[in-house]
Formats: sequence, structure tokens, C-alpha cells
Amino acid sequence: MLEIITMDSGSIGEQLDLEIGDKLVAINGNEINDLIDYQLYAHGEELVLDIEKNNGELWDLELERDADDPLGLGFEHPVLRQCSNNCQFCFVRQLPTGLRKSLYVRDDDYRFSYLYGAYITLTNLSESDMTRIIEQRLSPLYVSVHATDIAVRSTLLGRSLSPVMPTLKRLVEAGIELHTQIVLCPDINDASCLDQTIAELSTLFPGVLSLAVVPVGLTGHRHALPVLRAFSCDEAQRVIEQIHCWQRKLLDQYGTRFVFAADEFYLQGECSFPDLDCYEDLAQIENGVGLIPLFRRDAQEVLKEVESYPGLTATLVTGESAAQELCSFVDQFNQKTGSRLTVKVVYNHFFSGHVSVVGLLTGKDIIEQLRDYNCGRILILPDVVCREGEDVLLDDVSLEQISDALNVEVAKVSATPWGIFEFVDFLASAPDEGGNGAI
Repeated sequence: MLEIITMDSGSIGEQLDLEIGDKLVAINGNEINDLIDYQLYAHGEELVLDIEKNNGELWDLELERDADDPLGLGFEHPVLRQCSNNCQFCFVRQLPTGLRKSLYVRDDDYRFSYLYGAYITLTNLSESDMTRIIEQRLSPLYVSVHATDIAVRSTLLGRSLSPVMPTLKRLVEAGIELHTQIVLCPDINDASCLDQTIAELSTLFPGVLSLAVVPVGLTGHRHALPVLRAFSCDEAQRVIEQIHCWQRKLLDQYGTRFVFAADEFYLQGECSFPDLDCYEDLAQIENGVGLIPLFRRDAQEVLKEVESYPGLTATLVTGESAAQELCSFVDQFNQKTGSRLTVKVVYNHFFSGHVSVVGLLTGKDIIEQLRDYNCGRILILPDVVCREGEDVLLDDVSLEQISDALNVEVAKVSATPWGIFEFVDFLASAPDEGGNGAI
């Protein structure tokens, strides 16, 4: 059963006189043990809810609704199953000390893969887990393969493992769709090993729908961890050419490019990006694959729509990896609108190493590097720097604290050209009342 911990005002649940603390036992006779069960069975126009009330009473509630109307009930997340691997490249193991405890949790939970698209290794699945995945058709799942060569995969994951291909085949043959990824490490799972992994995974298409190849991310806090290095410019170029060769082959064979390089490889290799169409349905966009081509497409569309905002000033914060694209867009935006937006690149001193993505910027770095900077009317931060649904950054610094420290208004905006345009349009029409505080 699942305990109700939140209730939306005016929701169906409230109309049924349900209360926080009541427990959902079953839906249409299906036992409810976690959020997956709830998502699978809480659909349709006619529902029968078995409820255990706070006082111990058992209620059977029959209801009819429009199929898309939510019940408005909130439940706790499943207790996270932690990772039992010791991956050489694990980002969590490279975190500096002093962060909140939840950031040091290494998850490897198939339920979170199904619910939220988290990547898992499949190394801790029990037979009952496999049975549930197959019987409930928990699809798609997101799998970190890294290498199909068992010796290489065992080295990367830091423990002796069984071959991964039989598990992938079993899932695919049962109708479970998979998106896969490789965290690529120089001299370990690249070159011929990468060829082998792409070749073997592609034989499982269309069960395996896509494969992302992502460069290893290295912070400056790798104490007592195996020595790894980043890709050089020449090595990144070779990886891109290798992947492009596979794309041409697989496009002829299966009608899909199947394997895609993360944007960071093109940046590291100083290579031109493919056209957006070459990323097909952008299945790996959350993995940093195709973000820049999508940004460029959206930027051109925005520049066709913008109006005049003469004299409007604001500062947009970004990280190193996105700086060139954002600066190019802002320059064109200013030329067309007469605005005076500026871009401030904030360097990631908190993580150091080779971390340059904007989503890992911290409030401390933003404050320290902008303390003596004139931000203009307002400081615009991309929403990806904040925890989802909150106005707090990775290091627990809030937008309000940034505002107070820099004596400037702070806004959190969607990190897209459309998000920037819509906020600037709003800002231009809003009175400039001065004062501070996060918008």
C-alpha cells in the first residue's frame, strides 16, 4: 500500500474525502506497492479504490472521471536502491566534501529508470526484478552499458560481472525497449572496444532504440581513484569520425543512425555539428546529445519573432561549454532589438577538473565571480542550475541569497532561446521598480 502524503486542492481525491495519511491499498483489484503500480493502474475512466483510512476503516470507492483527470494524490518515492559497483568514472565518487548527504547516494534502481529515465547498469537485478519488469512491461528503460566486452566492463565498473548481452537480449525479446549509453574513457573502452560495443548493441535494434556515447567527466576531486584522463582534441575528432562511420552503415542497414555522440565531443574536437535532422527524434537529448543543434534551430526561430527592446540591460549567466552558443545568440538578439544583454561566463571552481556544463554551476562560484560585476537591471540564471521545482542550487545556495549578495534582482529562466526571449519580452513590459529579490 501507498500512504498519501500530499493532496491537491480541489482534486478528485479531495472530493472523495481522502486525507493525508490515508493509504491506497489497491486499484481495480491490483495491489499498489509503489509509484510504478500507481502509474500503471491509475488510468481509465472507471476506478475502484481500496483505501485504508487513518482510523483503520476500509473504504471501497467507485468513481468515474475523464481519463485524463488526475486524482491529485501524492506519494513518497520508493526507497532508492543504491549502486553496488565501483565505477572508475563515477561522478558521485568525485564530489567534493561538504555537500548535502543526498548528493552522495549512488543509485542503480530499475524503478527510477522507468519513472524518471535514470541510467542503470542492470548489475543488481534479481530474478523477481526481471519478472516484474517483463510482466508489467516497464518500458523504456535506460541502461549504462559502457562496453559489451565483459573484461572491459568489469574493469570500468570495478567488480567481476556476468556478460551484459544475455540480459539485454532477454529484455528485448520480452518487448522491453531500451535506450543505452557509453561513458567513453580514453585507452579503456574506446577504439576497437567501442566498435565492438556499437556492433553488438545494434544487433538488438529495434529493441535497443538508441545509443549515446558520452565523454568521461572528471572533477578535480579524484583522490584515491584510478587515474583517468580527458580526450584530447585529436582523440575527440577520431571518436566523432568513428561514430559517423557507424551512423552511415546503420542508416543503410536499419534506417536509423542509432548511435550518437554527445555535444561535448564536438566541442572538444572543435568539429562542426551535424544538422538537427541527423539527431532524428532526439531520444538522447537529456544525455547532452543534440542540445546545441536544437539551440541553434530555436535561436533562428526566435530571431525572426523578436521585437525592439532599446536600452534594456540584463546579464545572462552560463558555463564554459555553452558560452560560445549563447554569446552568438545574444549578439544577434542585441543587434536586432537594440537591447544590451551581456553574457557572463562563470567558471566551475567548485568542482574544478574538466567540469564546464552550466547545470553544475554553484551559487558560491556565481557570487564570487560576479561580486564586482555590474549585472544591469537583472541577473538571469538558466533553470538547470537549480534543483527541480526549487530555487536552490547544487550547493544549497538559494536565488534569494545570490540576489542579496550581488544586490541585484535574480530570475530563473528556461535555458533555451525561447525562454530567454519570453522573459526579456516580459521584462520589457514590466515597470522597473528597483529593489532586490528573486523573481
